[in-house]
Amino acid sequence: MYEPTHLRTFLAVAQTLSFTQAARRLGLRQSTVSQHVRRLEEAAGRQLFARDTHSVELTEDGEAMLGFARRILEVHEQATAFFSGTRVRGRLRFGASEDFVLTRLPEILEGFRYDHPEVDLELTVELSGTLYERLAAGKLDLVLAKRRPEDPRGALVWRDDLVWIGAERLRLETDRPVPLIVYPPPGITRARALEVLERQGRPWRIVCTSGSLNGLIAAARAGLGVMAHSRRLIPPGLFRLPDRAGLPELGKVDFVLVHGRRRGPAGEAADALAAAVLAGGERLRRSGG
Repeated sequence: MYEPTHLRTFLAVAQTLSFTQAARRLGLRQSTVSQHVRRLEEAAGRQLFARDTHSVELTEDGEAMLGFARRILEVHEQATAFFSGTRVRGRLRFGASEDFVLTRLPEILEGFRYDHPEVDLELTVELSGTLYERLAAGKLDLVLAKRRPEDPRGALVWRDDLVWIGAERLRLETDRPVPLIVYPPPGITRARALEVLERQGRPWRIVCTSGSLNGLIAAARAGLGVMAHSRRLIPPGLFRLPDRAGLPELGKVDFVLVHGRRRGPAGEAADALAAAVLAGGERLRRSGG
């Protein structure tokens, strides 16, 4: 009833909330993406997206279709691998920023290991900037991380707003420097936070630096200051600062998959894991707690 090709296109649009971005990711024309979505909506007998000239949003039925599409594609891929007799194997060095470890990424990795038991998966959790350095040095085969604004590499998993977050009772004094909780260099959110504050001419001071997301969260929950963070991944106990706080807009952040240079078995394993992450991308937007 539901074509796998149409389901993959639907997931790409749902993850990017953009027909243009989905077409770029899939290597299709935008008209083809629209056609796939229309045929899936016809098959389901429901509207899956509410869209106008400015925005694309999932409908309630579209949200329901996400789970079905993911499971259908997972079973389809398992059956294809079983009956084709091909087995992905080899050592795969995968790097992920810590933002994802606190989401549903462990579930996606567990499913990947179940589907590909002959892949020796080695996970590295680091700052996005550090992961890119290790990828460039040939020490990783696949990276799931934030993307620098000037970096064109990678397959877009989803795009999100960066926002200022802190403890619920935190109040900023306009006549004092903004207290910042940041990753050390080369943290991408750190660089963005300092850049927008400097552009606004707003003084700042760093009150906490930690290479661990849990360390940053603990400092923020204690009310020490504010941090820049993905809107859809705000940790429990922290809140988006209201506009009246007067902090500058942080803009968008892209979460992407970037492949290393190695091919052969490692490249095949990286391709298989990338497909699993893209298929399960919606789960990465929800916390694991």
